[in-house]
Amino acid sequence: MSDFSSLVSRVEGEVFLPGQEGFDEERTGFQRAVVHRPDVIVGAVSARDVAAAVRFAGARGLPVAVQATGHGLSVGMDGGVLISTRRMSGVRIDPEARTAWLEAGVRWEHVVPEAGRHGLAPLNGSAPHVGAVSYILGGGLALLGRTYGWAADHVHRMEVVTADAQIKQITPDSDPDLFWALLGGKDNFGIVTGLETALMPQPRIYGGGLYFDTPHVEDILHTWHQWTTTTPHHMNSSVGLMPVPDLPFMPEPLRGRYVAHVRIASTGGAIAGRRAVAPLRAVAPRLMDTLRDMPYTASGSIFDDPVHPHGYTGDNALLGSLGTPALDAVRDLAGPAAPVMCVVDLRHLGGALARPPAVPNAVGHREAAYILRVLSPVGPWSAADIAPVHEELLAAVRPWTVGRNLNFVYGTGRPATAERLSTLYDAPARRRMARLKAVHDPANTFRVNHNIQPDPAS
Repeated sequence: MSDFSSLVSRVEGEVFLPGQEGFDEERTGFQRAVVHRPDVIVGAVSARDVAAAVRFAGARGLPVAVQATGHGLSVGMDGGVLISTRRMSGVRIDPEARTAWLEAGVRWEHVVPEAGRHGLAPLNGSAPHVGAVSYILGGGLALLGRTYGWAADHVHRMEVVTADAQIKQITPDSDPDLFWALLGGKDNFGIVTGLETALMPQPRIYGGGLYFDTPHVEDILHTWHQWTTTTPHHMNSSVGLMPVPDLPFMPEPLRGRYVAHVRIASTGGAIAGRRAVAPLRAVAPRLMDTLRDMPYTASGSIFDDPVHPHGYTGDNALLGSLGTPALDAVRDLAGPAAPVMCVVDLRHLGGALARPPAVPNAVGHREAAYILRVLSPVGPWSAADIAPVHEELLAAVRPWTVGRNLNFVYGTGRPATAERLSTLYDAPARRRMARLKAVHDPANTFRVNHNIQPDPAS
């Protein structure tokens, strides 16, 4: 209790112990399949609070984890100090510099409208309610990624609390190694309490979705794949495959059906967008067609990701190419006949996502042409039921797999093995990360979903 009191006296935000009111709510994020079980939670309101929590943990040899929204949680901590950043939700837009300063807990749904007031757009992902900073640190596969690149490529500076509880302002010039490692390595090396990122002059896009019924899934998959081989960089697209529950809150045309959902976000203007998607519209009658010219502030409607917290487990494969065998594996192993419900997402990469960043970072596997994601809800099925289905699908596409993306491995409930880590980064990047971990966090204080072990010899 004396230890706890010393922490409370140093923190402006709230501090929670197990059994106290608010503890369970604070440790539980969007992902409900995996939950942290810390010894204490610090509801930080500033970088100083984060530093105080890290100092407290370091003096006692306790591990530290950080959580904003909890969307990407894969492995829950067992003991130690959990730092919740959800109260750190400030956004500052500089319209002349076309930049945004984002605090650690801000969600994209706070950033997009603020940027939109100035005709600007952040490089956010498909779901507006996801934490912005953590998404960027994992690479940040942007909705407009083919046009502008990875979100991590556009970070200018960061505020980070290091393992020695120091608050540092870092740039590519002041600390190129730590800057490199955080952008792609997430909180293995420190806790980013804020960052400045570029905004894009993109007030409007041509976007929305085309929904096709079950008999047309195979045709739309193959047509979309062929179509992506010639689309310009201003065209960003993906295909989602999913069984839609027969529930009143779902759109009536989709209820109870297995559908293919083609998502479009084009920066080339409405006329060019309509012309470009004509081959997709021609495949078959649509259950729904929501493509339109829209303000970027409405872009969250394109994927229309679920907003209610739930349990799920998922994984992904970055693919160097995508042909008939891979598409058939998706249909056969994760389609309507799969033994568990699978939600599949195939996204077209390339374009600006393939180019080297102006400032180097740890986001790798830029040669990937597509990313295949699969997730399943936990509750109707257990994680043990789901795992072999996902593993069979990923094994089937292994001949074309070049790696995995850090942001889309979640809900496994088990620490990453050396083999899994090897798929997230290439060998030189892994060696550099292990060496930098030994420099910046030799005691391995920061324990994350995909923990890099310190190795000064790497």
